Amino acid sequence: MELTKSKDATKRLVICGILIALATILGSLSIPVLGAKVAPIQHLINVIAAVTLGPAYGISCAFVSSLLRNILGTGSILAFPGSMVGVFLAAILYKKFKKVEIAVVGEVIGTGIIGALLAYPLAAFVLGKEVALFVYIIPFSISSIVGSIIAYIILKLNTLRSFLLSN
Repeated sequence: MELTKSKDATKRLVICGILIALATILGSLSIPVLGAKVAPIQHLINVIAAVTLGPAYGISCAFVSSLLRNILGTGSILAFPGSMVGVFLAAILYKKFKKVEIAVVGEVIGTGIIGALLAYPLAAFVLGKEVALFVYIIPFSISSIVGSIIAYIILKLNTLRSFLLSN
């Protein structure tokens, strides 16, 4: 029993490390959608972390990747509330319903709406940017929707899904 627990923790740490590396390296990639730059990688990582690792490891992945991107100058402080709330809600909903589709909805609501609203005080007080309360909802939502759909497709691929979800 103890060996299984240790093996599970090691696997979770390795997957978390890989997801952090992917989010950090690929996080600044963007694709144009309707005239906006959409950066879907963190949201893709959030859904995969939520489904495979759960809330605690998922939040850890989101926090560390946001921190590293900020240190490297490729991220924004606004990534913290969005990514952490998104992965938390996605993981809690996945844990309850065991459906990837529900995790996707959790990520979109958590990042696109709740995270966007939490970004407002950060932008106002930390960055000194006075903007309308709802200004971040559209860009956060578009990025979150695109990344979550990509994650959904990846998680539906049987080979990858069985590797990520195997014990």
